[in-house]
Amino acid sequence: MIELDVHTHTVMSGHGYSSLTEMVKEAQKKGLKVYGITEHAPNIPGTCKPIYFWNYHVVPRQYGDMRLLLGAELNIMDTKGTLDEDDDYYRRLDIRIAGIHRLCWKKGTKEENTEGLVNAIRNPWTDIISHPGDGTADVFFEPVVLAAKETGTLLEINNSSMNPNRTKWPKAHPNNIEILQLCKKYEVPVILGSDAHIHYDIANYTYLYPLLQEADFPEELIMNTNAEKFLQWLDKHHV
Repeated sequence: MIELDVHTHTVMSGHGYSSLTEMVKEAQKKGLKVYGITEHAPNIPGTCKPIYFWNYHVVPRQYGDMRLLLGAELNIMDTKGTLDEDDDYYRRLDIRIAGIHRLCWKKGTKEENTEGLVNAIRNPWTDIISHPGDGTADVFFEPVVLAAKETGTLLEINNSSMNPNRTKWPKAHPNNIEILQLCKKYEVPVILGSDAHIHYDIANYTYLYPLLQEADFPEELIMNTNAEKFLQWLDKHHV
């Protein structure tokens, strides 16, 4: 019973293959109640410039029964947890995802990496941490999960990271299992993310269902199964 997917990219991210209209139509076709487009922030090569996000106000947010959220996938830049862009940029977004990407991440020790990720979680602008388990940064996951519990920030379990065609993420499976086990232990909700870069992949969590089963993860801690609950969380988190 999947009702939402809020981590996707259009052609505007520079390496996506479908337009906003194509993505919205596919999300409607799949019966989603909440759908999010989160283009890469400007530090990713080839993505859109800030003016693109500033003009989000021209796009309708309701399509029949489906709510559209327009946001960005921000970059965690360093072990201090610095996010790219500024407050004026963030407040224009319906949803703000922050993630570590190889193209603009300045890594440190495992302890330093952990501190940077925890600081990004504690940033009041951060709603969701994208693919924390993909292996880009070597981190201790217990402090990350506890920071998410403290702040109400959601940790994403990312389908794209688990794609066997992406062989550069060998740590994704054990890392995501550890995250799920810790979230179950501390009763911290997670969100599944397709990270779709083409419309066919919206709400595609094919590689995540075996993970959830392996971790015996409770459905009540998966945000994607209840759109109303998710929107209530988002409103509260933004306050």
